[in-house]
Amino acid sequence: MSKIFLSFALLTFGSTVTMAQSQHGGTEAEQRACSRDVSRFCRKVMDQGDFTVLACLQENRPKLTKACNQVLLNHGQ
Repeated sequence: MSKIFLSFALLTFGSTVTMAQSQHGGTEAEQRACSRDVSRFCRKVMDQGDFTVLACLQENRPKLTKACNQVLLNHGQ
């Protein structure tokens, strides 16, 4: 799976954004597009790793914002 996609998966607040960008490399816009959805639907699994958060986003796909859904599509998810 693309590291670019995974970068936004753990984002919630300020310094986390900077840390995640340096570790995974997603664009700030991609991170912003999904950070609210991650917080809303996947908060309970955020500490369980990128793949768990990705699975959570995929499970909640019908509820995701259009912007976050587009990020997933752009990265083959």
